[in-house]
Amino acid sequence: MRNGKGNEEGFTGLEAAIVLIAFIVVAAVFSYVVLGAGFFTTQKAQETVYRGVEQSTTNVQLVGNVYGLSSNTTEGIDQIRFTIGLVPGTPYINLEKMNIVVSTPTYGPKILAWTNQSFSTEDTNFIALKNGVGTSQPTMIPGDQTDIQFNITAIPRDTKINIEIRPGLGASYPFSKTVPSIIAPNNLIY
Repeated sequence: MRNGKGNEEGFTGLEAAIVLIAFIVVAAVFSYVVLGAGFFTTQKAQETVYRGVEQSTTNVQLVGNVYGLSSNTTEGIDQIRFTIGLVPGTPYINLEKMNIVVSTPTYGPKILAWTNQSFSTEDTNFIALKNGVGTSQPTMIPGDQTDIQFNITAIPRDTKINIEIRPGLGASYPFSKTVPSIIAPNNLIY
């Protein structure tokens, strides 16, 4: 045992240094955890913003004209063709998840889904031909121009057609066209 006259000042200073180092280590670990949580939260918020922008903007655009084909010019047009492309900055689009909604004052709205055929014979599907040839493509990548073709119930002359392209991700792209007054086998729908 020690007597009361011993010098313990050095020992107390050593204890204080150890406690101080322990506090610094604990504070560093705590700040690392807090910063990590902050960075994680910031990253998730950034992903949410990008996802919101992605979903609020359309990924497709109409390229060129819309054409209506007629197998019986007295009844009206029974097939529609147009070309779409990707908006700059869109990496790709899955056409299998895309729908097209077609309506007129007397017809529809009718929802058309993608098919992998080389031509469409039903009025419930559309085909997507890369550069107008081959079989229906399931995806579009930047630089592609994809011809969309689908059959519809005959639409008579001077009828307004509403078409809405609904990609799987992003806002829809609606447009309206009118069947011409004189119907030929191939018609520019304006």
